[in-house]
Amino acid sequence: MRPQVNDSDRRSRLLAVSLLWLLGGSLLMLSTLVPAHTELFGWAPMFWLLGAPLAVTLTLEPRLPRQLLALRRSRRRAASHVIWN
Repeated sequence: MRPQVNDSDRRSRLLAVSLLWLLGGSLLMLSTLVPAHTELFGWAPMFWLLGAPLAVTLTLEPRLPRQLLALRRSRRRAASHVIWN
């Protein structure tokens, strides 16, 4: 018999893999080991290293950009409160 896999566990693992894929692709693009555009492949390297993992990540967790912005804003407010008061 096949063990039951919790849907949230599977989603968490897929999200972690897509974030690692995005991080690895970003590092490759920033280090210029892989060019963004080639004559042979066109823009395919940029799509497969940045576009595809970003699409998968946003599909799995569509609220992620708003959560990250809210976290950044709360940190900024907390830092300004500490500095000025």
